[in-house]
Amino acid sequence: MFFFKEKKIPLTEIFDENYVDIHSHLLPGIDDGAKNLDDSISLIEKMYSYGIRNFVTTPHVLGDVYPNSTATIKLKLEEVKSELIKRGFNDITIRAAAEYMMDEQFVQRLNNDDILNLKDNFILVEMSYFNAPYNLYDILFEIQLKGYKPVLAHPERYNFYHNDFQNYYKLKKAGCLFQLNFLSLTEQYGGNVKKTAEKLIKENLYDFVGTDAHHHNHLNLLNKIGTKKTVKLIENLVNNNTKFL
Repeated sequence: MFFFKEKKIPLTEIFDENYVDIHSHLLPGIDDGAKNLDDSISLIEKMYSYGIRNFVTTPHVLGDVYPNSTATIKLKLEEVKSELIKRGFNDITIRAAAEYMMDEQFVQRLNNDDILNLKDNFILVEMSYFNAPYNLYDILFEIQLKGYKPVLAHPERYNFYHNDFQNYYKLKKAGCLFQLNFLSLTEQYGGNVKKTAEKLIKENLYDFVGTDAHHHNHLNLLNKIGTKKTVKLIENLVNNNTKFL
């Protein structure tokens, strides 16, 4: 019996010049992503080799764990932008937003209009992997009351929703947009996450996609999405990301 290995599709054929990656951790030393400026540039350089030219990087803003202020994020962004120019990357656009944990501190920032958006009125939010906030729907309402559109990062990774899929429909009905992690379609987060991601795609519940790149292991694994099956699943979402240009 012969087994034929599926032909790989280069990532440069998936990411065109209009693709914008809206979820990554590329700013140096402020969360669990890039460790320092050299690491930041190295990660961006690798993504550049995949054809990614446009970035909205999103450091964690998470209580006392990653209490990143808007000022800190903007300062780190300028460091990265300056270094990219020094190294000759003149065709890269990079902005900074944040991945906001929906907690009490986030609500306070929201009330103070201290929010970094992806573009226009889109903001990236996340939940704990252990459970949703008890006042989740109140927070989503407050976000929209302030004129923002919540983009929920990697909904497929919230295991507490896996056995009750109706929660995803409830979130969508409450005005939540969904962002898929590319790596959820690999073994990175486990079989249940992959299965849930594929079901969410099938149900047409995703709006956008992102790498959620933290380190080179993530970027090396990203090559695994270069198959005909996966490209067919994600091509519409990749195109949707062009709205963040």
